[in-house]
Amino acid sequence: MTAQRPGIPVTRPILPTGLRRRSGMTDVAFRTGRRKMATEVSCRRTDSRAMAERVAKEEIHWAFTAIAPPKCAKLEGAVDVDVLVIGAGLTGCRTALGLADAGASVAVVDSKDIGWGASGRSGGQCNPIWRKTPQELVERLGPRHGETLIKTTLTAADDLFSDIRRYDVDCDAVQAGWIQAAHARKAARNMSALGKAWAAAGADIAELDGDAVRAASGSPAYSFALRHAAGGHVQPLSLTRGYARAATALGAQLFKETPMTSLERANGKWRARSEKGEVTAENVVLATNAYTNDVWPGLRKTFHPLVSIIVATDPLSDTQQREILPGKVTISDSRMAIFYSRYDRDGRLIFGCAGSSDTVDTLGGYARLRRGLKTVFPQLADIPIARKWAGRIAVTPGMMPHLHEPAPGVLAGLGFSGRGIAMTSVMGRALSAKLLGTPADDLPFPIVPIAPLPFHGLTRRLIPLAAPAMTMKDRFDTLMDGAWRQKGAQATPKRRETDGHPGETLR
Repeated sequence: MTAQRPGIPVTRPILPTGLRRRSGMTDVAFRTGRRKMATEVSCRRTDSRAMAERVAKEEIHWAFTAIAPPKCAKLEGAVDVDVLVIGAGLTGCRTALGLADAGASVAVVDSKDIGWGASGRSGGQCNPIWRKTPQELVERLGPRHGETLIKTTLTAADDLFSDIRRYDVDCDAVQAGWIQAAHARKAARNMSALGKAWAAAGADIAELDGDAVRAASGSPAYSFALRHAAGGHVQPLSLTRGYARAATALGAQLFKETPMTSLERANGKWRARSEKGEVTAENVVLATNAYTNDVWPGLRKTFHPLVSIIVATDPLSDTQQREILPGKVTISDSRMAIFYSRYDRDGRLIFGCAGSSDTVDTLGGYARLRRGLKTVFPQLADIPIARKWAGRIAVTPGMMPHLHEPAPGVLAGLGFSGRGIAMTSVMGRALSAKLLGTPADDLPFPIVPIAPLPFHGLTRRLIPLAAPAMTMKDRFDTLMDGAWRQKGAQATPKRRETDGHPGETLR
């Protein structure tokens, strides 16, 4: 008979006391041997887990692979320009680039550094369509802005990669497509309708079912997805710095570590003061997005500052890279606490989900990331993690960006709600176009008043609970589905004769 302690496998029978004594083994020696054996078993069990956790430093991965920023210093003294841009992220730097390219004099100031905020912490995925159908955009924005935004959206990804080539931005840009995966049956139905609507408007989108999803993504976790040919990914901090370098080459001035302490109207112009300097400008652009402070009354209360937490793994082998996200496609899914991933230039998998605070581990955030990685790519369950970090996302109630003009000569663009890589460039072009004379009716976004959200202070305090709550909702969705994901194409929603076939381009 083999005795066994709960939870510890024993590889040989435990000798009765009398037999141990006849063999010359003391009780102490026997107990010591059992403890040693249990320890060895435990160590073998945890070796792979220890490998997975051996580094996991809390630091922003992009800072170690980004191109060098342009030279800039703190603002000291007085500067007089056509346009002052407050915020040196993607929106601010792309706005400055468009203005400088047109011959305007521009100064960009940031309280920290170029790309310090959301732009340098992003997952870097270019996901080129909204979560709303074209018809919903028209209903929400009106016919003129709606139709303009639809056209702009259809070219947004191509325009981004065109900008990267035009301004010679070295940001590891890859335009290999985006897999948008459904985590549950209801999500699959909604996603199919969304894909058909955008395909009818002109987007290059294909539906994938069952084995086709796994072949395209390397993940067994999904049974339905859309493949967007225009999608891709970039090194987001390099993209931000690249825009900044291109803007300075065209004459823009950049200042870091320069928080503005006041912004006021004086002698027909705007004057912004910092601790040791001031900028006088005809126009001001507020491009502070998720890290907005009180630079303008009420602006920070127009969105919810949700959080995304991300890890960078050790580099995958060539064999793993051929199986997982083959061809360097990106992937994100339909969960509320969205899982998303892509490769960096070194073959590391960048994997993210919703978080609770600027610290990754808050309320079990890192554990959720590890579980999510195992769910989406079980073949990488024990892969070591090199770095982990967090970044804020400005999420508006309608999941659409806001363009404000709170006073004559002052514009603000923010609230990209998880679509920042493609849409910050769209907003930057819109802001610069408006300042260069484009009529407001011809912009892709309508100008809307600043409207603070009800109970904003309370909701901000509750934000740390959002990610755990969304995760519970996602689990409920999959539980309701039962074994749908495991059954693959056999359990996907039945198709009408007019529906597309697996892998069929919808347009």
